[in-house]
Amino acid sequence: MSFVLLGSLLAAGTTSANANEKTPGMNTSKLLNVAHRGASGHAPEHTIPSYKLGEEMKGDYIEVDLQMTKDGTLIAMHDETVDRTTNGTGLVKDYTLEQIKALDAGSWFNDKYPEKADPAYEGIQVPTLEEVIQTFGTGARYYIETKSPDVYPGMEEELLRILNKYNLTGVNERSSKVLIQSFSQESLLKMHNLNPNLPLIQLISYKEPATISEDELQELSEYAVGVGMSASKIDQTYVQNVRNAGLLIHPYTVNDKEEMKRLLDWGVTGMFTNYPDLLNDVLHGK
Repeated sequence: MSFVLLGSLLAAGTTSANANEKTPGMNTSKLLNVAHRGASGHAPEHTIPSYKLGEEMKGDYIEVDLQMTKDGTLIAMHDETVDRTTNGTGLVKDYTLEQIKALDAGSWFNDKYPEKADPAYEGIQVPTLEEVIQTFGTGARYYIETKSPDVYPGMEEELLRILNKYNLTGVNERSSKVLIQSFSQESLLKMHNLNPNLPLIQLISYKEPATISEDELQELSEYAVGVGMSASKIDQTYVQNVRNAGLLIHPYTVNDKEEMKRLLDWGVTGMFTNYPDLLNDVLHGK
């Protein structure tokens, strides 16, 4: 993992204080149940029904992966292409919002999971980020990922514009209403430059079992409040090293109760799951 960008981008005029100090009211003790793409084990991912189920199943955060349309609108979609989760084909960046809205974002789920099929999913639309916020309000919590930001110039500025519009930026009084995550360090550092108060989570991809050095953790702490990575790549030592550095750790994507319990025993501060109802049971000792 390389953090070579850090020095030059932080030098562009942002503070270098520990990121946890910039969100003094952030609740780091609560174990977070993050509904991965909504309750995506039960409903079509990144749709309003999936997000609603995630809330009903006691998910603490609505996770929203961002892509950007040809005409500059941020939408909720995991892939750069529309092929997997709609009846369309091609790249999101080649679609206008109007064209995106004409796609069916739910029928694929009924076809793939007939035991969970619901006629109400047929024809549902891809939501924009603003529609998600308008639906759930500023009282909800949002875990937002900048996906493929190198493909979408201006993604960070548009995200910040929307967050500002709905008063979802700034230092949080009790717990963070919004967490911003990305595999792109450059994107997170850009967000940090635009607003140093935003709590950021650095996603890290490991091909081998995960290790992390004290130097890497120190550099991460300059701009991020936490890290995320595949749950399958970490062990208890890794978790404790991250925790000892004062960082949050939110592994993904955990859909098995025994694995949830093991990770909690290791000391993770939360996790992503397609089944927030299962994690809620585990958190309540069921």
